[in-house]
Amino acid sequence: MGSAINRPGDAARAWATVRGHLRESAGARLFDQWLKPIELIEDAANDAGQSGGCDTIRLALPSAFVTNWVRNHYADRLLAEFRAILPEVRSVSIETRAASVSKPAVLTAESLAAPAASPAPVVASASSERPPFDARFTFDRFVVDASNKVAFNAGRALAEPGVPRFSPLFLHGGTGQGKTHLMHAIGAAYLAAVPEARVILMSAERFMFEFVASMRARDTHSFKTRLRSADLLLIDDLQFIAGKDSTQEEFFHTINEVMAAGKRLVICADRCPQGLDGVEARITSRLSVGLVADIKAPDLALRRAILTRKLADMPGADVPADVLDLLATRITQSIRDLEGALGRVVAYAQLTGDPVDLEFAVATLGDVLRGAERRVTIDEIQKAVSAHFALKPIELVSARRAVVVARPRQIAMYLAKRLTTRSLPEIGRKFGGRDHSTVIHAVRRIEQLRDTDREIDGAVRILLRELEG
Repeated sequence: MGSAINRPGDAARAWATVRGHLRESAGARLFDQWLKPIELIEDAANDAGQSGGCDTIRLALPSAFVTNWVRNHYADRLLAEFRAILPEVRSVSIETRAASVSKPAVLTAESLAAPAASPAPVVASASSERPPFDARFTFDRFVVDASNKVAFNAGRALAEPGVPRFSPLFLHGGTGQGKTHLMHAIGAAYLAAVPEARVILMSAERFMFEFVASMRARDTHSFKTRLRSADLLLIDDLQFIAGKDSTQEEFFHTINEVMAAGKRLVICADRCPQGLDGVEARITSRLSVGLVADIKAPDLALRRAILTRKLADMPGADVPADVLDLLATRITQSIRDLEGALGRVVAYAQLTGDPVDLEFAVATLGDVLRGAERRVTIDEIQKAVSAHFALKPIELVSARRAVVVARPRQIAMYLAKRLTTRSLPEIGRKFGGRDHSTVIHAVRRIEQLRDTDREIDGAVRILLRELEG
């Protein structure tokens, strides 16, 4: 059987080292989600050590769902890690914590570990975990103007305690426009106002991953119970469940349960509910019941204000106004890219010791500035074409075939082919799920009309200048 773990503290010291290795190798997200809830059952090792020895390390997790996942993915790794420190270890037992030895707790935003399946519901203590909300993403740090005011005010209203004025809140806008910032702000503010609340924040991709994992572990009850008991459920990037039938089925029932219970629900996506290709109509219909708020691309004044606010958070950074103007003028679509560019300029200046001026900024951000000049999105094209022809953006992705809609749709497809790197099938999907042959026909038709129809050619030229400028 080999030598024993004779000193009571051996296993605990080894476990502290193993946890450090796991955190470093697995990365923060995976560690916090799956490995952080693991606890060492010290009494078993200590008792065994006093009575003659033990060659098994016992680890406990709060639910059967998480236990099965760790067994399947980390059992061998855990044994190897322990044996590297304590050669006498022969096995690692990964168990589900018994209800009788666990402390009752509330699932809060600080704890995203799944609760145990009935009849032994156990979750990590709220006080033992860090909240997942990014401390930078608060309402106070969100720069507001006309393009995002409705979304901002709606978020603040939903974060207030008491009976919610509306639910769900559906936020939509392009990449890097501030949707995630608002989600974190809503969650943190609500939890600060109602500390005992159950708050869950996850991406749609993670929703899908955890649901599939729970099915494989035959423990969907824990997954469902956890999400449907939330007082505030926040789900980001809903577009990623498009085409995933079983995930959409579970998502539909989840949001139905949350809404029926009068709980708070916040959903984010890159487009409005009706524009979510591949997402079931019953889901988009339910999400439209509450408040739908869009976050438009920031104009020059807002971009400049955001840079000023960001610079204030960088002690000692000296960036002249003309450099801020350059960034605000050239990086127009994504607030995330804009803030990243400023951070890069400041970091390079600190590393090189060079003063920040226009020449330094251009040399540092050459690739970023060139990329910003070239990048045009299909969403931007659709908005520009809709505005030019006085249509609603939803009409461009609808089934309407009237010329007043079909011709602008063809122009938008033509511009998408010309100004973006998207493939023909991708462009078709963005226009209501049309196939690539429809896109080819639209491109050829507009090319022909530009040679014969001065009105069409003029409209295309105006749109090209607007989108490329």
